[in-house]
Amino acid sequence: MKKFFKILAIVAVVIVVILGIVSYATSGMKTTADDFFGAVKQQDMTKARSYLSEEFKASTNEAALKEFLSRSALLNFKEASWSERSVNGDRGELNGSITTETGGHIPIKLIFVKEKETWKIYGLQKPTAGLQSSEPVQQTASTPSPSSTPSIPNNEEQIALARQSMHDFAISLKNKDMEYFRTTISKIWQSQYSTAQLNEAFGKVLQANLDLTVVDPIKPVLDGDAKMNENGVLTIKGHYPTKPSKLSFECNYVYEGIAWKLSGFYFHIK
Repeated sequence: MKKFFKILAIVAVVIVVILGIVSYATSGMKTTADDFFGAVKQQDMTKARSYLSEEFKASTNEAALKEFLSRSALLNFKEASWSERSVNGDRGELNGSITTETGGHIPIKLIFVKEKETWKIYGLQKPTAGLQSSEPVQQTASTPSPSSTPSIPNNEEQIALARQSMHDFAISLKNKDMEYFRTTISKIWQSQYSTAQLNEAFGKVLQANLDLTVVDPIKPVLDGDAKMNENGVLTIKGHYPTKPSKLSFECNYVYEGIAWKLSGFYFHIK
């Protein structure tokens, strides 16, 4: 019996030590989160952005950040409560809820990355409130991390993403210049292709006199479930139910700032 209680005591000590390690490892993230929301409460977007990662800041200006926070009711921040914490190397997460000044509770997930030994917010994810046709749509701010990836959007959100991407591409296609399309794609894709290079890549299509704006009023159909790979790249496949020819597409997206951004685009008409 004494041996049994001794084993229990050892297990209890181990658990306490583990909890202590987790608490210590995540304390920096909580500090960053507290400071970020403190600035949000003061509506000081300049200061709030200082707690964001370099990639987050590169794709989200102060106006866009404030608009997202306002739309999410986070500008009415009162206090935060974190129920789950995790760390994996230089990545980490806080899951919990925000209490607003009016007494509301908003579920939220913050994704972190270490930059120069300091935790920075690399992603912010909040489920959309209200009636949903399936799983809650996620309003997001980005990180393509294998250890910290956002939820896959629901079907309606996927359709909206693909529809917008096709529209943006169709506008440039009609103008025979990929300049506008390039302004809508992800920073990572922009860094790989200039407008001239995109014009060259889509050269044959630009010369084909296609007008894809005709499908703007048509709701596309998803072909199977969306997939997300280990790098956080979301792939959506689908088609437009057009006749006699069918327009099919495949779109790749990554989180950047407060929205999914296109990182790859393919279509064919058959």
